[in-house]
Amino acid sequence: MADARLPIKDDAEGLIRAAEDSAAGAQGPLRTAISNAIVGLLKRYWGRGPTGAKTYLCDDYVFVALEGGLMRNEETLLEAGAEDIVRQYRLAFQEAVRDTLVNAVEEIVGRRVIGYHSQIIFEPPRAFEILVLEPEED
Repeated sequence: MADARLPIKDDAEGLIRAAEDSAAGAQGPLRTAISNAIVGLLKRYWGRGPTGAKTYLCDDYVFVALEGGLMRNEETLLEAGAEDIVRQYRLAFQEAVRDTLVNAVEEIVGRRVIGYHSQIIFEPPRAFEILVLEPEED
């Protein structure tokens, strides 16, 4: 598959604003900002955001768990047994918006992201964004 990525169009603040009324909840300002930025990215570019988002920070790792957010056409494909097609399409989308997502996380945490991976499962419907941060200097 070709390396198709969108140019970075949105900063973290713009994506956070796009997530108004998100389901990120009260998890601390840094984690909430990351959750809201990712929800905002999905709302802006996917057309629909997840129903819940929670960010975990541990040392040099950012782990974001997203609940729900499947489109009706994806649900139909899943009912027909086409998990691979839905997964492949979702992962292609995440690759296309990778730079925007990574840029937003870097802006929020003030550190460079050196690794990124996205994954989705369907039972229950969850997506995961995993980022590795450049180690802090001592």
